[in-house]
Amino acid sequence: MLCMKRAEKAERILEQLNELYPDPPVPLDHGDPFTLLVAVLLSAQTTDERVNMVTPGLFALARTPKGMSQVPVEAILGEIRTVGLAPTKAKNIRRLSELLVERHGGEVPQDMDALEALPGVGHKTASVVMIQAFGVPAFPVDTHIHRLAARWGLSTGKSVEKTERDLKRAFPEDSWIKLHLQIIYFGREHCPARGHDLEACPICSWAATAKRIAEEARR
Repeated sequence: MLCMKRAEKAERILEQLNELYPDPPVPLDHGDPFTLLVAVLLSAQTTDERVNMVTPGLFALARTPKGMSQVPVEAILGEIRTVGLAPTKAKNIRRLSELLVERHGGEVPQDMDALEALPGVGHKTASVVMIQAFGVPAFPVDTHIHRLAARWGLSTGKSVEKTERDLKRAFPEDSWIKLHLQIIYFGREHCPARGHDLEACPICSWAATAKRIAEEARR
């Protein structure tokens, strides 16, 4: 199985993930593009569970860019204090809300470059918003996806940018929107970073590369 061609391996992985997660839910609670954007921004270096705990209080203050642009940074911080990098995120939420009003008529733009120009919004955050808010195919790469792509021999894992390019080549575009969530859920539930039994894993047992098997054995 280790000599399986990358295209064949990707096809089998996709089939298996579709069986395991036929309809993966979006893990961050939200109601529209703006609340999704804010939730994804908050999720950096923080669990989705923690974000879902703080966003009800935050969105009780305001649920629109115009409304949030008028909320003091201190009030925003008071609601999100328990998430990682909270002071910086509070400032970014306030400023991006102002910019959405100033530049985009109070709407979240359906454009990668415009999203990435907002404070605190990197490529991954923008990609998630494009997928989940607007249904535009993209392939956001988080730590789970980056790790599994390397473990399965679908990418070298040298950078998240390269992993994204490799995965886009490996899988059909019409699978990306669902697939990035499927890999995240699989990584959380079956494929931890350390102490992972490759032979017992539903996918690693046949997809892991010889190099990755040797590396895991040395840990």
